[in-house]
Amino acid sequence: MEIFIPIQAKRAIDILERNGYKAYAVGGCVRDSLLGKTPHDWDICTDCRPEKMKEVFDGFRTIDTGLKHGTVTVMIENELIEITTFRSDGEYENHRKPAQVEFVDDLYLDLERRDFTINAMCCCKSDEIIDLYGGQKDLQSGILRCVGNASQRFEEDALRILRGLRFASVLGFKIHDDTKKAMFEKKQLLECISSERISEELKKLLCGKAAERILSEYKDIFAIIIPELKPCFGFSQNNPHHCYDVWEHIIKSISYVRPEPIIRVAMLLHDIGKPSMATKDANGISHFKKHQFVSAQMADEILKRLRFDSRSISYIHNLIWEHDNRIPADMHSVKRFISKYDFQFMMDYLEVRRGDTYAQSEYRRAEKLAELDEIARLTIELAEQDTCLKISDIAVNGNDLIALGLDGKNIGIWLEKLLDLIIDDTLKNDKKELLDYIKDNL
Repeated sequence: MEIFIPIQAKRAIDILERNGYKAYAVGGCVRDSLLGKTPHDWDICTDCRPEKMKEVFDGFRTIDTGLKHGTVTVMIENELIEITTFRSDGEYENHRKPAQVEFVDDLYLDLERRDFTINAMCCCKSDEIIDLYGGQKDLQSGILRCVGNASQRFEEDALRILRGLRFASVLGFKIHDDTKKAMFEKKQLLECISSERISEELKKLLCGKAAERILSEYKDIFAIIIPELKPCFGFSQNNPHHCYDVWEHIIKSISYVRPEPIIRVAMLLHDIGKPSMATKDANGISHFKKHQFVSAQMADEILKRLRFDSRSISYIHNLIWEHDNRIPADMHSVKRFISKYDFQFMMDYLEVRRGDTYAQSEYRRAEKLAELDEIARLTIELAEQDTCLKISDIAVNGNDLIALGLDGKNIGIWLEKLLDLIIDDTLKNDKKELLDYIKDNL
């Protein structure tokens, strides 16, 4: 496939070459181009030293992105181009970053330090591919393979284990046997990686098209970053509503919801509390009463540990807390639920419940899905009618109640009461009717 290097990146290469240096587009931009995707950004590698780079691009805005590691970012025609000097990495610290780097003139030395063959290709401005490690062949074969010794690559930077699983999930690739073996051997090194980096990779991985397969094949690696998952592995549900163990059910449910990080993280954790809440009745049937509440609390702790933002934690908590709440498919119940949250949450809740249902046995599945469809229909109807479901929707406000002589917390109490009566269809959302009701009941 022909690679079209954008004009800004070509201009950076031209400027470097005119000044006597070698320069190539490298890494993910080459990989994505060969896959027929549009790269998000273009990285350039060169034998120009970082201090000289500032001179070469005199007149352009430059950012000292990482001078210590040879990286300068240059603004060219409103595009940021990251340019890095060829380098050879020294000893790595904490299985994450090199303690020092040595700038080199040899492209080969620069490429041999990279993680995977598909990320170790570069391209000159004439679109000629330089591929020293078989990256093009691995792309065509759908194989993810480390450059050189896989164990050494993961010893250097343990995050590469999770990055590799993320690439395999997003691209749908198989992982080469040697690389797979090294991932399992070095999985404990993930304990050295920051929570922020792990959570970012995890979210992307969960949204990949092969997420279910990767979660299944590499579950013991995921148990390193979320140990609370381990009790779910092989835990039988032994119930007519289920045909998979808890972990199999979880990963199946992920594939039945859209690839949106918040929704998929919620599915990953929605039943994590089941093993601790399992009981058996007199017939030997397993039950997991109140597991949703325990799962929601466990999710809070896990996501805080992984440094998720508080808004996402709260939203995921609520989705898990409510996922086993089978609200009746009637207008009053739907109104109440939307009033508690909002329309978007209702639609996400329904998606979570559908994913949960599809990952169960076929026992009463059609009935469950039909009920969810009816709730969705009622939700859409309410949205189209612009129904009063929040205090902010009420036809009277605090000033109206102050005019009636109410003050302080009584205003809030009355607004809550009015909303309840409107939702129950006892009162219409009409200003006069609402004010008359207050006057009659003060």
